[in-house]
Amino acid sequence: MTTITESFTASNIKKKNIFTQFIDFLGSDNLSLLIALILLILLITVVSGWIGLEGGSKFFTWQNLLNSLAQAVVIVGLLAMGETIVALAGVMDISIGSIASCGSVVAASTLVGTGAVGSLSIFPQNNIFWAIVAGILAGMIGGLINGLIITKLHVNATVATLGTMAAFAGTAFLLAPNGKPIGVVTQPNFTWLAQGRLWKDAAVHTLNGSKWTGVPVLTVILLVVVIVMHILMRYTSFGRAVYAIGGNATAARLAGINVTTMKIRMFMISGGIAGLAGVLLASRTTSGNPINGQGLEMQAITAVYLGGTSTSGGKGTVFGTFLAVIIVGVLNNGMNLLGFNTFVQKVALGMLLVVAVAISQYRQLQSEKSHKRMEK
Repeated sequence: MTTITESFTASNIKKKNIFTQFIDFLGSDNLSLLIALILLILLITVVSGWIGLEGGSKFFTWQNLLNSLAQAVVIVGLLAMGETIVALAGVMDISIGSIASCGSVVAASTLVGTGAVGSLSIFPQNNIFWAIVAGILAGMIGGLINGLIITKLHVNATVATLGTMAAFAGTAFLLAPNGKPIGVVTQPNFTWLAQGRLWKDAAVHTLNGSKWTGVPVLTVILLVVVIVMHILMRYTSFGRAVYAIGGNATAARLAGINVTTMKIRMFMISGGIAGLAGVLLASRTTSGNPINGQGLEMQAITAVYLGGTSTSGGKGTVFGTFLAVIIVGVLNNGMNLLGFNTFVQKVALGMLLVVAVAISQYRQLQSEKSHKRMEK
């Protein structure tokens, strides 16, 4: 007969196992990010009021959550997804913001038939599908150039992409007619990608007096990309090869992985996603502007390393990056609500990047010490 004590012990073990499984699924690093996100939201909504700052009460409204926050994190989130791939392999792509600018100009140029690409009539005009394809292809070409420079010319990835960041930024101006933005405001089906809403008629209650406005199409696109990237990196041979290269490129090569081909593919995927981000930037700003993506690479890189990706590669997750993107978005959104100017926000973002890299380096050092103790 089972005693009461045995039943109680079995129940505790079961609960512990469920909790342990949740932690294993989420990951200890991601749990830390989740806690940090909750604390940040409390600082914005509660603690700010204690020190006399106004605006925090507007955080939990549908207007802010869906119109401001949900849309603000999309572009940075997309760039961070692509950056995560190359970072997991132990390298960095600083050119993603400039690639996004090129994708923005190419998409708008293709759509309205002006500019260097549009005048060639490679793709049909006034066609949203081909405009999106053109923007993504422009990004993939940029990624291909990065990959070839790094693998064939053996240039350090950081130095190479620092150079191509400037080159692609100039290319975006050359592709635009006289370096001027290409307007797409007359293309409502294209601008719907950024301004459209799904499930607007859903029976959702108001939140702090703010009415439900529907889920932005931009947000849905980001979630789809995150899911696809999660599956790619966790359940495919491609993802396992990327982790292997980041862990030990020499061992990966000896195991039969074509490191050169893999790196080119990684940069092409990163560039393609940056190109998609550029397409959405054109839709959001109603113009293919050569400066659309400038400066966004810093936020994306911050999110990648804040999300737990090791600076040396081989460690990190897409979900961790996604959580970090939300943290960066909440930080920027919260500072806007509380009245901080853009200069203060840049200082905060810069400090966050330093902290993220410092934490990554500390974790790497602790891991190396642990391995040495095990070897002894």
